[in-house]
Amino acid sequence: MSVDREPEAPPGWLDASLYPDEEPPTPPLDLGERVDFLCRLCGAWDFGILPLNATAREIRRPEWREAVEACRLLTSAAYHLLRQWHGLEPLPYLGQGYAYIRDDPNLEYV
Repeated sequence: MSVDREPEAPPGWLDASLYPDEEPPTPPLDLGERVDFLCRLCGAWDFGILPLNATAREIRRPEWREAVEACRLLTSAAYHLLRQWHGLEPLPYLGQGYAYIRDDPNLEYV
């Protein structure tokens, strides 16, 4: 007899380096802990600190959709990618526009 359930989270997905100010939570995370984790993750990602592969796999799981919706980090490019991964409606990006990207003549080829 088989029981339908979500696959387990990949081991080692929670990046403790995102918690320099406190002890990281212990999975499984509740909604508030997930929102806090996503805020920390997106903040690091926006500054070029990429998530672990296991972390990216974990936050793409359907259980994270509610937390992604709750975050509303409209100034974070990483947050908008998370919304896209979860099939959520696009929201306006309120972050900084960079002239060196906006005015790049090669941008149309990307």
